[in-house]
Amino acid sequence: MPQDGERRTPLLALAGSSPTGPPRRDAQRNAERVLDAAERIVASRGAEGLTMDAVAESAGVGKGTVFRRFGNRAGLMAALMDHTEREFQAQFISGPPPLGPGAPPLDRLLAFGDARLALMMTQGPVMRAIGEDVADRLEVPAVVLALRHVRLLLDELDLGGDTELLASALLAPLDPSLVDLQLNRQGMSLARISAAWQDLVRRVVGAPA
Repeated sequence: MPQDGERRTPLLALAGSSPTGPPRRDAQRNAERVLDAAERIVASRGAEGLTMDAVAESAGVGKGTVFRRFGNRAGLMAALMDHTEREFQAQFISGPPPLGPGAPPLDRLLAFGDARLALMMTQGPVMRAIGEDVADRLEVPAVVLALRHVRLLLDELDLGGDTELLASALLAPLDPSLVDLQLNRQGMSLARISAAWQDLVRRVVGAPA
């Protein structure tokens, strides 16, 4: 079962992502369609394929709708980062097991790593395109929440020691910039990276392979 603190943890948005007021329902639906379309485009064509024209066509909305909501391509990319983080948070906070509550802590931890790496297929190219600063990224609420989640799972495993630093050490190989380098510069496969991370986790917690 999840920790009480985890059950009460709200979804956290990246800095600067919250609108000034509640959007109309139709505007919100259009925004979701645009972001879903942007996610598909990045997954299939890379960040360079994410243009205002392409996303408007894929989402089935006018280009003016995209500009009014997101301002420009940089604003769309920042919103896409926030969108994917919110989806990921919802999955590990309240989604189905093994990523969500209800599975043993080791299973949840391994599922977290797999899901985080899969998310990099979208986030890595976007981060590279917008030139996000690594130091700033480590302090955004979404990253802080992920660190807390992993620490809670380590506490449930009753490992002892400094689980805060241990959680940071386990999250380090999942850093988007590192994973992007391994995938696109070093020619590693996602399956290889995932298998190595799972091996690391099992060695740390003393679980058999």
